[in-house]
Amino acid sequence: MSSIKCVGVLTSGGDAPGMNAAIRAVVRGSIYNNLRVIGIKKGYQGLINDEMEEMFSKSVSNIIQTGGTILKSARSMEFKTKEGRKKAYENLQKRGIDALVVIGGDGTFTGARIFGEEFNIPIVGIPGTIDNDLYGTDYTIGYDTALNTVVQAVDKIRDTATAHSRLFFIEVMGRDAGFLALRSGIASGAEAILVPEIKTDYSQLDRFLQNEYRKTKSSSIVLVAEGDEIGGAIKIAERVGRDHPEYDVRVTILGHIQRGGSPSAFDRVVASQLGVAAVSALLDGQRNIMVGLSDRKVVHTPFNQALKNKKSLNPQLLELTNILSI
Repeated sequence: MSSIKCVGVLTSGGDAPGMNAAIRAVVRGSIYNNLRVIGIKKGYQGLINDEMEEMFSKSVSNIIQTGGTILKSARSMEFKTKEGRKKAYENLQKRGIDALVVIGGDGTFTGARIFGEEFNIPIVGIPGTIDNDLYGTDYTIGYDTALNTVVQAVDKIRDTATAHSRLFFIEVMGRDAGFLALRSGIASGAEAILVPEIKTDYSQLDRFLQNEYRKTKSSSIVLVAEGDEIGGAIKIAERVGRDHPEYDVRVTILGHIQRGGSPSAFDRVVASQLGVAAVSALLDGQRNIMVGLSDRKVVHTPFNQALKNKKSLNPQLLELTNILSI
C-alpha cells in the first residue's frame, strides 16, 4: 500500500493550452484516491518561496476550457543551485507533501530528475509543451491547440497573400523541433517548410522560387520554425528579397499567440487522461518518470530516457511536403 498521503502539483516552463485541464485531473484524481493536494504557484520558484495552498474539487471548477495555468509558471535560476533545491525540499516537508506531479517540458523534467534523485522524492511528469518534442509520448499537452491556432492564422494570411500576389514567410515556434511547423505547414498547404532538424538548403529554396513559384504560383506561403539555422523567417526573407527583388516578400512572426487560447477537445482529453494517470503512477510506486500516450495507451518513460532520446520527425510527412508543393 502506498505511503503517499499528500501530492504537490506545479506547472513550469512555457505555458501550454490544456495545462489547466491537467491540473484539474491531478487534483480530482488525488481527491478520488483520498489524497490531499497542494497547488504550488510559479513552478519551482514557488517551492523555494513556499507559495503553496491546499486545493479542493471546487478549486478546479470551470477551468478545463481556459488557457494558461491557474498555478502560474516561472523559470527559477535559484532551483538550479543545491541551496535552492534544499530550501524547496524543506518547504515540501513543512507542508507534508510526499510526492510531486510536475507539468511542463524538458527543462521542467531536468529539474525534477535532479530534485527527485537528491532527496528521494517520488515525482511524475506530465508533458505540457506546444513543441511536441518529448520522447516517450505521441502527443504533448498544448500541441494540438497550437497547431490549430497556426493553421487558422496561416489561412487568414493566405487570403491577403493571394489578393496581393505576395510571398509570405511565416515563423512559428519550435527553436529545437519542427513538429509544429511541419504539421501546420501541411495542414495549411504551405509551398515550403523549413525545420531545424533538416539543414536548410538555400539553393533548393532558390530553385523552387525560380521554377515552380515563378511558373505556377501567384502567391506562396513558406513556414519557418524559429530555430532554422539561417536565422528564422526575417533572415531568410531578407536574403530572398535581395536575390529576387521582383517578388513582393512579407514576413509574419506568429509568436506567443500560439501559446494562448482555449484548449482543443483533443488537448482537454489528453490532459485529463495524463493527469489521472500521473496520480495512479505515484500510488503504484512509480518515481522519476513521465506519463505519456503511445498508440492511445498510457505509457511510462523514465526521465533519463525522455531527456536523453531525441524524438524524430515523421519522414513520410517530410516527403508529403515535397509531393504536395508542386
